[in-house]
Amino acid sequence: MGRVSGIISFFVCTYVCMGFYLPGLAPVNFCEQKVAKPSCPSNITLYVNRLDSDQSVIPFEYHSFDFCIGSENESPVENLGQVLFGERIRPSPYKISFNEQMQCKLLCERKYNDNDPNAQKKMWLLRKGMKLNYQHHWILDNMPVTFCFINQQNQNVCTTGFPMGCYVTSDGRPKDACVLDSRYRQPDSYYIFNHVDILIEYRNMSQDPNFLEEHVGGRIIRIKVQPRSIKHKAKDKLDCGITAQPFPIKSNEKPDKIIYTYSVVWQTTQVKWSSRWDYILDSVPHPNIQWFSILNSLVIVLFLSGMVGMILLRTLHRDIIRYNQLDNEEDAQEEFGWKLVHGDVFRPPRYAMFLSVFVGSGCQVLFMVAVTLGISISLLSCMIS
Repeated sequence: MGRVSGIISFFVCTYVCMGFYLPGLAPVNFCEQKVAKPSCPSNITLYVNRLDSDQSVIPFEYHSFDFCIGSENESPVENLGQVLFGERIRPSPYKISFNEQMQCKLLCERKYNDNDPNAQKKMWLLRKGMKLNYQHHWILDNMPVTFCFINQQNQNVCTTGFPMGCYVTSDGRPKDACVLDSRYRQPDSYYIFNHVDILIEYRNMSQDPNFLEEHVGGRIIRIKVQPRSIKHKAKDKLDCGITAQPFPIKSNEKPDKIIYTYSVVWQTTQVKWSSRWDYILDSVPHPNIQWFSILNSLVIVLFLSGMVGMILLRTLHRDIIRYNQLDNEEDAQEEFGWKLVHGDVFRPPRYAMFLSVFVGSGCQVLFMVAVTLGISISLLSCMIS
């Protein structure tokens, strides 16, 4: 009877238990609005992260600049690796639904009054960010939003960040992202990228014969963004076409408003979900191994280790000679040197059990902290690389 009840309990537990995935490591299917359900949502949250620059060591949170902000109620909790890297992930106001095309949609409007010192401070910070080439870092479906362009070597390069704007010097020399468009040429001008064209490639799972689950929705494979500077006349007169005029901001001028817009385009692809990181990893330049620095560090370590070893060897050799001389003498003398501690090494402690428990627990905690830090940092580096 006991064996039968055990078998029944096993099958009941097997039926009730449900498998789980680690967050960010399992594919998510998205459906259109009319067929959306809890297991296949339609709305997709676009997250924004901190802004950083290669020309400055100070990162800024997204809300530090005068951009369009979203609700803070849906902010995700950063893991340990993200906190160590200074990540500040916040939800954005961009409204994206699966397979819903959007053209020139208004995001928000920022106004700047000449009599408001706070507004002028915000404009000064925007100009500083554009001049130092600060980069946005967005996340969609646990995937970094990439900015792809043709570099000077005529190679297609995709980066996990895109600039917030660019600057043209007083002598008409474009810097950073301004070289990508010949229209950004007005001297001593800042070009704010107030419009983004978001291209989302997805794999249609409803027609995938290799998909064993319910054939609905699709999986996001790639997210690419193309920032542009557009001078909108008004909120009800938006023009996001290719021929739209850019929005230069002179150093001695103060714009009264900045209108932010965006477009979303969905395209199907045959790339599998397991290979969606390949195009980012392939475009990352492979670093050159600095063999000279490695050999230099190795020689320094060996030299210092040899010096320490020689000092210890000379000290031990001198003490051993003195110990041998004392053994030949008849009169016992007071112990000195290494003999002062040789008896304490094998002396049992007063509370040996407590010491062993504390040492074992401490070693386990330190080991688990090191393993957790290593795994979190490696996973985060794979996500943002």
